[in-house]
Amino acid sequence: MSTTPVSILRLTTLLAGTSLLAACASTTPELDAVFGQAVREARTAQTLNPKASQNTDPVLGIDGKAGAAAQQRYQESFQTPPETFNIINIGGSITGN
Repeated sequence: MSTTPVSILRLTTLLAGTSLLAACASTTPELDAVFGQAVREARTAQTLNPKASQNTDPVLGIDGKAGAAAQQRYQESFQTPPETFNIINIGGSITGN
């Protein structure tokens, strides 16, 4: 059997085509099987009480008036932010002069 340039070219073309088709093989089914698993595991690990939404007992420790006042102060803090202390003093003292 003699090897001619044409047969070598055909063999090379066949091998290159096979290699290109193998490179196009999809790995998506393997990735889709575990898609989102890390997020689900992190959420589960960070949940203190998974059945907390089923608890219908009222919260103890604060009455309605105090809760309403706290909510009102919270809402107002976005309308008028509290004043801040703007003096930065490093290594000295603050005097009235």
